[in-house]
Amino acid sequence: MSGVGPGAASPGAGSGPWRLPPAVTIRDVGPRDGLQVEQPLPPETRVALTRALAAAGLREIEVAAFVSPRAVPAMAGAAELIAELGSLPGVVRTALVPNERGARDALAAGVDALTVTVSASERYSLRNTRMGRAQALAGLAPICAAAAARGDGVPVDVVISCAFGSPYEGEIAHAEVELCRDAAVAAGAARVTLADTTGMATPPRVAALVQRLGGEIGVHFHETRGTGLLNAWAAVACGVTRLDSSLGGLGGSPFASGAAGNVATEELVLVLEDAGVATGIDLDRLLRASALLAQAVGRELPSAVARSGPRLPPAR
Repeated sequence: MSGVGPGAASPGAGSGPWRLPPAVTIRDVGPRDGLQVEQPLPPETRVALTRALAAAGLREIEVAAFVSPRAVPAMAGAAELIAELGSLPGVVRTALVPNERGARDALAAGVDALTVTVSASERYSLRNTRMGRAQALAGLAPICAAAAARGDGVPVDVVISCAFGSPYEGEIAHAEVELCRDAAVAAGAARVTLADTTGMATPPRVAALVQRLGGEIGVHFHETRGTGLLNAWAAVACGVTRLDSSLGGLGGSPFASGAAGNVATEELVLVLEDAGVATGIDLDRLLRASALLAQAVGRELPSAVARSGPRLPPAR
């Protein structure tokens, strides 16, 4: 397993000056966030990519978005995609939904969890969803109620975009992010994730906001300014154990000026496993999934690990 993963020699969690958790959960958002700005791929290719991620050990995958195909053509056919994908034993299949209608469609399709985005930035909220922040927050309660009403109870993760700054308004006060977090929890959200939509975070800013909010917060970083992996490390060093990343480092918001790809799952796995933080993900299999993705999109991926490979050659 290329020197990472269970049984691999590594410095060990907590070695050196860092106090790291023993394990983290990585949610790969590649089939949704990674592909939403790409030319639409055939459903069978998207299904194959998702299955390759599951085979590599991913246990949470954002597989689709129930959004208007006119707004995001690459996400068309979400219900059909879920049907073709079928259940993945041990894997939580998550779908992004923009509103109650999208949530009900996703729930009817049989997804395992929902993500819904609200923005700490008023102007980004209007640009992304054509709703002001207050209206978007008010819309969380019916989504959470619909999810809870399904017999098996479906968890909702509210992702707070522009949590570390807005390309339209500049700095976002911590109190504004906290207001969004509190509203999400009050509406019935099971989890809350902080998203750095256009790559404005830095490690000190990550540490300050994570420490203020505390609790079981998740994080979602982009590499717009090359700080995404640094920010992920800072979050883990502050005790965060839920992180989003994207296979190959693809992704970005089609509605945000200057948005770039996500933290690459390959890079995150390599760094965390080498530090002794268990991810449960096999890097060799993940790199095979990356190769499949590169072939599908027809170009080299942003991920440096996808390009250069692991630290050590695969074990013979």
